[in-house]
Amino acid sequence: MSATILESLSLNKSGDVLRLVIGLTLGLAVTAGLFWMMQYLIVTADRGLEEGKSGNLVDFVRLKRDESIQRRQLKPKKPPPPDAPPPQPPTPKLEELNPSAEKIAISAVPVETDIEMSGGFSLGVGEGDYLPIVKVAPIYPARALQRGLEGFCVVEYTVTSLGTIRDPVVVEDQCTSSLFYRASVQAALKFKYKPRVIDGQAVEVPGVQNKFTYEIIE
Repeated sequence: MSATILESLSLNKSGDVLRLVIGLTLGLAVTAGLFWMMQYLIVTADRGLEEGKSGNLVDFVRLKRDESIQRRQLKPKKPPPPDAPPPQPPTPKLEELNPSAEKIAISAVPVETDIEMSGGFSLGVGEGDYLPIVKVAPIYPARALQRGLEGFCVVEYTVTSLGTIRDPVVVEDQCTSSLFYRASVQAALKFKYKPRVIDGQAVEVPGVQNKFTYEIIE
């Protein structure tokens, strides 16, 4: 049995050596073939370059086209010659003037500056009572308008010597609702009057009243 084992081991070793020799031989053959192939490629490439030098080369010359556009300039037609001017009138001769001719008399135009004005106003300061010039209607209060509330309001104020309004107040027992107070006072402040004039001097007029009526017009 031991002899059989030794024989098998010797066979295995001889088989391994044989495979190793065969592998080395194939490797050397492949390597030699690769080197030969590389040398062949290098030689053929150099030969192709040398043969290519003897070929004919064709040169191309590219010319640039002149693409500038030349526009034809049209000359405008000459205008027709102007018509002949009318003949000049003869120049008067100074020798024929008669210095003894009668002169033409031109009278001045009459102008009237009197202006008559009537109707209670005058441009100057004269005697007279105060007169309203500008009265502004009040703005209907929004709350009163939403409620459908109508009525009136009396405002008392002083007309100054300049015709403006000073110290407007609402007469409480002559106003139907407090909603009309502010709108009435604001409207009264915008009034303008011709002041009262006494002895050529404008004076103030206190206690002047104005009634504002509020009505909803549908």
